[in-house]
Amino acid sequence: MAETKSFDFVFLRHGESVGNAEERFQGQSDYPLTEAGRAQAQALAERWLKEQMTFDLAVTSPLVRAKETAQIIAEMLNIPLEEDPIWMERDNGAMSGLTRDEVVKLFPEPDFRTPYDSFGESGEGDWELFLRAGRAVHQLLKRPPGKYLIVTHGGLLNKVMYAILGIPVQANSNGPSFRFHNTGFAIFNYAPSRHQWRLVRLESPN
Repeated sequence: MAETKSFDFVFLRHGESVGNAEERFQGQSDYPLTEAGRAQAQALAERWLKEQMTFDLAVTSPLVRAKETAQIIAEMLNIPLEEDPIWMERDNGAMSGLTRDEVVKLFPEPDFRTPYDSFGESGEGDWELFLRAGRAVHQLLKRPPGKYLIVTHGGLLNKVMYAILGIPVQANSNGPSFRFHNTGFAIFNYAPSRHQWRLVRLESPN
């Protein structure tokens, strides 16, 4: 994909989970993939196999919806797999596991919210999530240059995009929103010798 001694990263959102299908604020609550979600992961793995996509390592969130997605792909592409909790979804606090209707009823949107305010009373605010995303990327860059697949979640993926692209976190979550549908992904290349990030592809299937 890129020059010698550079990094290639594919940041992938997991396949459809039971929580997605039920329109729940999953956060760090654990929900398995649906049959459709497993099929999504399988289809992506088959596509990458045909495209001769290779990775030195896959790193996944330990939450089962991400881990199942990663296992399907890693097995088909024959790549080693590690778990790292830094790639877990946002902690949604008291909203975790609630449906959208329940959240609207129990947690009405405030007139103004700073990036430092907690999400769901006790969960991670936008600023905390942004900082964790930055730490997660920094940890990746401590590894040897190579090709890495990262299987994670939509909320954290958004803040990874912010961290890499230099987008500031704003009040009321008014910054750009990167919509990653299930098994949507972003491909980045990073050249340490120039400290240059390059967005290679952004893909989000409907």
